[in-house]
Amino acid sequence: MKSLANFLNTNLAPRQLLQYALAFLPLSTTTVAAKKLIVDTDIYSDVDDAGALLLASTLPNIDLLAVNVNVNSTYSALAASAILNHYGHSSVPIGLRRPYANVSFFDTWSYSLGEYASKVAYRWGQSGGSVPWFEVETAWDAVELYRTTLSAAEDGSITIASIGFLENLSGLLNSTADQCSGLNGYELVTKKVKELVVMGGEYPSGSEFNFFGDKPSSTAHVVNTWPRSVPITFLGFEIGEIVSTGAKLSVEGPEDDPVKAAYQWYVGYNTTRFSWDPLTTHYACQGLGNWFEYGNEGGYNYVFPNGSNTWVQDGNVTNQHYLRLKVGNETVARELDELFLQGAREWVGMR
Repeated sequence: MKSLANFLNTNLAPRQLLQYALAFLPLSTTTVAAKKLIVDTDIYSDVDDAGALLLASTLPNIDLLAVNVNVNSTYSALAASAILNHYGHSSVPIGLRRPYANVSFFDTWSYSLGEYASKVAYRWGQSGGSVPWFEVETAWDAVELYRTTLSAAEDGSITIASIGFLENLSGLLNSTADQCSGLNGYELVTKKVKELVVMGGEYPSGSEFNFFGDKPSSTAHVVNTWPRSVPITFLGFEIGEIVSTGAKLSVEGPEDDPVKAAYQWYVGYNTTRFSWDPLTTHYACQGLGNWFEYGNEGGYNYVFPNGSNTWVQDGNVTNQHYLRLKVGNETVARELDELFLQGAREWVGMR
């Protein structure tokens, strides 16, 4: 093993030097193992995915193992890689749904929201990352990345944050044994996944875009047949729409920050956006904390063929939950904005 002096004599960035130095310090008996996280994102048509990746990259005690993209835009994978690279996660693998295409977002609903993924990818992706500009062929197949990452993990150790469509997770469940593992998808999930956290649906019932907007059959497949021994927690539309964030980052964030720029391009300077995906990712990383409580005591989520959902009361099922805010939405928004700024500022002068 190399000594600390050997590492300090190498040409490493300050952040890397700090990481190596900390690796040589004796561990306290109170050290908490980092939470192992996979994010499955539809970073493309809404900017809250960028905010979620900021949190996944900068919140403390998180081991970000992989990011899967569940839309098929090349710019989505490139933008995800660029954001992760900016925050010091240059080697985190990126998976991309197949078949992919060079398509970019255009707001045909309100004609007011701006495209940001290709701009972030171009401006911040040329300095590195696991999928640098324009080398999208280096992105993993999403299901292969899931299987590779899960098979290498300790049993019951992986938290998955699903902040978009569920096609990649459906593909994982449908997967068969391969060179990575002799287990099929259901067996691999049962053995390796600690919790699935999903942004989607409305609670106790309703209809929400992540569930119906792509392939409702994939949503129903994942939610209705997910292994019952593996917990699922849902954050619904009704929570994210009352917590608006991002304006403070767009005004006070570092000038070279890609997520600051993404918010400016998407909604404009000093303008907020709903916070579905950052809230979901925060729960996946930090748990209930001071913000959340469970909205149910038992039961399970059921998704209909059209993507709508309802909560079914069942006292025999105790490991599925949907979230409610425990404190006021303005308090959560203020604290979430501070986390955005804290994470973005951490990297000023560290690269």
